[in-house]
Parts: sequence; structure tokens; C-alpha cells
Amino acid sequence: MGRAGISDLRDRRAGGRTGPPSASSAGWRGLSGFQWLALAGLLAAAGCLIWLRPDRIAPLVVAGAAATFLTVSMWRVALVILSAPPTIRPDGIATVDLPPYTVLVALHDEAEVIDQLVGRLARIDYPADRLQGMLILEAHDQATIAAALSATRPAWLEVFVAPTGRPQTKPRALNCALPHATGHLLTVFDAEDEPDPMQLREAAARFAADTDGRLACLQAPLRIRRGRRGPEASPFLDSQFAAEYASLFETALPGMARLGLPFPLGGTSNHFRVDVLREVGGWDAFNVTEDADLGFRLWTRGWRLGVITRPTWEAPPGDLSDWLPQRTRWLKGYMQTWGVHTRRPWRLGARGAFALAMTVGTGIISAAVNGPSLAWVAATVLVAAVAGLPPATPVLALGVLIFGAGSAWLSCAIGARRAGVPYGPTEIIVAPAYWALQSLAAGHAAWRLVREPFAWDKTRHRRDPPLAEAATAPVYATLDETAPNRLSAGHAAAPQPVA
Repeated sequence: MGRAGISDLRDRRAGGRTGPPSASSAGWRGLSGFQWLALAGLLAAAGCLIWLRPDRIAPLVVAGAAATFLTVSMWRVALVILSAPPTIRPDGIATVDLPPYTVLVALHDEAEVIDQLVGRLARIDYPADRLQGMLILEAHDQATIAAALSATRPAWLEVFVAPTGRPQTKPRALNCALPHATGHLLTVFDAEDEPDPMQLREAAARFAADTDGRLACLQAPLRIRRGRRGPEASPFLDSQFAAEYASLFETALPGMARLGLPFPLGGTSNHFRVDVLREVGGWDAFNVTEDADLGFRLWTRGWRLGVITRPTWEAPPGDLSDWLPQRTRWLKGYMQTWGVHTRRPWRLGARGAFALAMTVGTGIISAAVNGPSLAWVAATVLVAAVAGLPPATPVLALGVLIFGAGSAWLSCAIGARRAGVPYGPTEIIVAPAYWALQSLAAGHAAWRLVREPFAWDKTRHRRDPPLAEAATAPVYATLDETAPNRLSAGHAAAPQPVA
């Protein structure tokens, strides 16, 4: 596409950084002094135990594993109990008091869904004169640029082309646009998102009600839309993925927010104070789950996180060929985030370190051990059945298994009920097979972390099938069909690591 097709080309120069330099995923190419010391201590303790009391190793390992899994299960149940939604409503702030808001959407190879995305963003219920939106595109992605320029966009939504550079990741694209944000508040959406039209108003009301001035970010719940049809559909993966999201966004994160703890943000529908986001340096361009990292980085700077109730609907990833790369990227990013924030864990404080362990740490461990554990249980039962013997089942192990699975099912069931997604006996019975699949992704993620630590496994997004309720969905913003096709060209220095 040549310059002749661009009627209002503006050359705006973005600064390379938006915050102070500090550690990031780019710097985590080896263990820190503290991490080496901790590893040496663990190895020394294990060596002493093997040398002095080798007969005690197996019982201690079993007891330690049982205690860990019971703790995690009890924690999961506690979050379900604590996860009542907040009470502030979107109409808690007058329209005249609504602050300027910036909406960022980083896109790559998304020509297929541009018009669908623009239509959904146009339904955002917020004063148009206080909205700024940017579709952030890569300079080489001519198909998506052409689709964005030809789409009938609201007057407040422009096209922003990020400068060529590495790494080519979503957080880098967001960092390129951040210096040009004019809003006091800012939110991030993804290509497949359908945000509730009142979501921005609710977030603005929550920020306005913040009494101590330390609230930096609000996370909206992400809910998985059901009903996809076609060869890419996978009813098994779709239903389990929806329940997993419901467990996280409807029970775990609200419970942690009520306790005042940090948590890994979702990759979309985060609502930030722009001044705080700039203060902490934006997103880590080298972390493939920049959202998980940012939640804890905000905490280390003394800021607080919260949740809101108005959701964003997303499509499920699809079959295994789409689900596996996405899950691999998430787990690789969790490993990066764990590596970065355990370099100096005292910066998190005791409560922050506990939250990191119970979210990122348990996420990595559970994904790694689910498959082998379930395989061991199945093999034990099968061998015992073939031999005609009752399987040797220690009471402790059986109790841990039942309580662990029960807490996971409970969290999914309560979350699914709040999210309005089905989770019945069939989903419960087949859930262990889904948990086991995550071990495949965990192994792949560990390998990719070593070989390609900053490679971004792109999730393919497809147009959603028409839904019956879409026909009656109100349009809250008017499309300006006479608005010129504006293209903002951003030119930035190569991104530097951020905290």
C-alpha cells in the first residue's frame, strides 16, 4: 500500500523507554546470586539427607508433596469463599466527571477479524470526545493495515503503525504506542475481544472511588464464548478452556483482590492509570506473558490491583493445534516471570512472594506434574486390576487426590456458574484429561524457554459465528463514515528491557 492511500499521515516520534531501567526477561539469561545460593542450599540439604538418612528420603518427599498439594487445595477453596464480586456499579460516576480514556489494541495478521473488532469497539458506552483508540499494527503487515484503513471506524479510533524492531511482540507494540496515549486511564483489548459496553465506565467509577490513591490497575473478567462450529472447533477443549477461565477470573483473582494481594493480570481488559503505567516502564517487551509480569511489577512499586465485574467475551482457541502453542506461550511466560521475580524476591515482600508462589509457581508445577501423576495413578490401578490385587492406596495419598481434584472442580463449577458457561457431570469427568494435556505444554514450554526464549507463538483468530443475541445488541457509539483513513506512523528506538 503506497502513501497515496493515506490521507492524513502524521510522523510522531516515540521515545524508546517510558520508565526507569531495571531487570526484565531480557536480562534473565542465567541465575542471580540469590538464585544460585538458594539452589546450592537445596542441593546441600538433599545431599546431607541422602548421606545421613537415605531411608527417610521417600517418606519426606511424599509428606512434603502432600503438604504442598493440600495447602494449594485449601487456598483454592478459600479464594472461592472470598471471591464475592465488588459492589460499585458503572453508574457510580457522572458522565461529566468521566476522565479521558485510551484504548489500545495490538494486532498482527488479523485482517480477517478487523471489521468484527471495530464493530465491537464501536459499542463502547463512553463519551466519544473523551475516547482515544489505537489499532497498533506492524509495518510489514500490509494486509491488516489495509483492512484497518478500509474499516468503518469511529472517529476516535485511529491506526498506529509501530516501527520495525525486535522483539516482535505484543508488549513491544504497546510500548511504542504508550507515549502517545492522551487518556488519564488506559485499557488493552485483543483482536478477538467483545468487551461489555459499560466496562470502561465501571473501571472509571472504581478508580474514582479509590480512597488511598494506590489503585493502579483493574482486571475485567474474561469469559469464553461457546458455540463455535467448523473443523477448528473442539468441544472438549472449548468447554474445559471456558471452565479454566471461569475458575481464574471469577474466583481466584477476585479472592486475591479482596485479600489485597497481587496477581498475574490477563492479557486483555486490564485498565490502568496511565501515569503509573509510564512510571513503571510499561510492559516488558521480552516477556511472552507480559501481563503476568506487570501485575507483580506494579506491586513491587507499591501499587495495588483490583477487579471489576463487566466482562470481556473471547472465543476459545480451537483444536489442539491452536490450543497447544497458546498454552506453551503462557507457561513459557510464567517461567520467565518466575525467573525474573525470584531474582530478588524480597522486593515483593512476604505477601507478594506468597502470591507469586500460589499463582505463577503453582501454575508451573501443576502443569508439569498433572500428566505424570495421572499416568501413575492409572498405571497403578491397571496393574492391580490385571494382577487381581487391590491397589495399595495410602490414605494420605488418596485424601490429597480427592481434596485436590475436588477443590479444582469446585472452583471451576462456581466460576462457570458466575460466568454463565456450562460445567456439568460430563465436564467434571473429562477434566483430568485436560489437566494431563497441560504437562505436554509444560514440557514444550521448558524446551522453548531454552531454545527460543522470546519467540511469540501467535494465536490464530477467526471470525465468530453470528449469535442470536448479536442482532439485538445496542450500538452505543456512532460510526463516522466520513472520517478520513488516518494512519499514525510511530518511530521508536529499539525497546529496552523494563522491570
